[in-house]
Amino acid sequence: MQSILITIHHYLAFVVIILLAIATVNGIKGNSGENMFEDKHRKINLFALIGTHTMLLLGLVLMFMALSNVDMGSIMKDAAARKAYIEHPTVGILAAILVTIGNAKSKKSIGNGKKFKATMIFFGLALVLVLSRLPWEKLF
Repeated sequence: MQSILITIHHYLAFVVIILLAIATVNGIKGNSGENMFEDKHRKINLFALIGTHTMLLLGLVLMFMALSNVDMGSIMKDAAARKAYIEHPTVGILAAILVTIGNAKSKKSIGNGKKFKATMIFFGLALVLVLSRLPWEKLF
């Protein structure tokens, strides 16, 4: 069961990174021009939101499965374990919060410029956070 969840979490990371990058690029392009915030932009933001939250939930389930018999003191002394069990999940939670705020602001804002700006800022920050704590050595 755990190996299946790890595999899904692993491959979903690629999808989430691509969706966050597309949403961020849409925000940058829309913010710099006079583009209309269309339904396709809203859907990309929504899919990025769903992917990010799904990845977060899978990650939290995996973390609690792994931490059921681990000493937290030993985790904090080991840099690799600290990254895997503390930093990686914390940044994942922050990224999901940023995506949620960005999606809500892009839906509620009045005016295309404000919608694109919210998308650019919040989805871009979430993308940077995800990329900063990704376990690159395990991806390929």
